[in-house]
Amino acid sequence: MDTLFDADAPKKPTNLSVNSDLLSKSRALDINLSATLEQALQAKLAQASAENWRKDNRKAIKAYNDFVEENGCFGTEYQEF
Repeated sequence: MDTLFDADAPKKPTNLSVNSDLLSKSRALDINLSATLEQALQAKLAQASAENWRKDNRKAIKAYNDFVEENGCFGTEYQEF
C-alpha cells in the first residue's frame, strides 16, 4: 500500500495566517502548533485520498455490489451463523 507522504522528509518553515484569538488560546495551553497542523493535514490528506480512491473505483464497486445483489455474497452458503 502506498503511503500518504514521506514521514521522514525534512521539515520546512512556513508562514501561516491564523485567527489571533485561536492562536493565543492555543499557545496558552502549550499546544504544539506544528504537530497539530501536521496531524490535521495528514487527516485531510487521508480523507482526500480515500475519496479519490472511491471515485477511481466507483465502477468496480458498483459492479461488485450488483453481483452480490444478484448472486449473494461469496461463501454465504458456508456460513453457520
